[in-house]
Amino acid sequence: MTERATFPHSHPVRVYWEDTDAGGIVYHASYVRFLERGRTELLRSNGIDQSALAKSDDPVLFAVRFMELDFRRPAKLDDALTIETSVSEIGGARLIMPQRVLRGEEVLLEAKVVCAAITPEGKPRRVPDMIRSLFGFPIG
Repeated sequence: MTERATFPHSHPVRVYWEDTDAGGIVYHASYVRFLERGRTELLRSNGIDQSALAKSDDPVLFAVRFMELDFRRPAKLDDALTIETSVSEIGGARLIMPQRVLRGEEVLLEAKVVCAAITPEGKPRRVPDMIRSLFGFPIG
């Protein structure tokens, strides 16, 4: 498998009260939502509609199987953040997606997310060739 470490997609996020704790610091679980938005927008910006993919003749869904978060610095109320997302590896039934949360140039969080390709019944399935080729990975 070929590994990539670049961040081709950026998605802006603003921190609202609902994202913070009583002290105005972003609550740790809020980052999981921010990262989900980043992954979804990476796919959407490449023409992949996840709901349509799930209902297609050859349906596939993506479920988070593993997530590792390295919290570096806190984000605060009203911060303008950028969620950077890439696909570094595609295996048989998984995608590895490195992500970062930045405030300006400052890295606040680094994440490694492993998504499993599954059927609507929850069984593992191969990542579709269309997605492999879209991100520059070998087909077959």
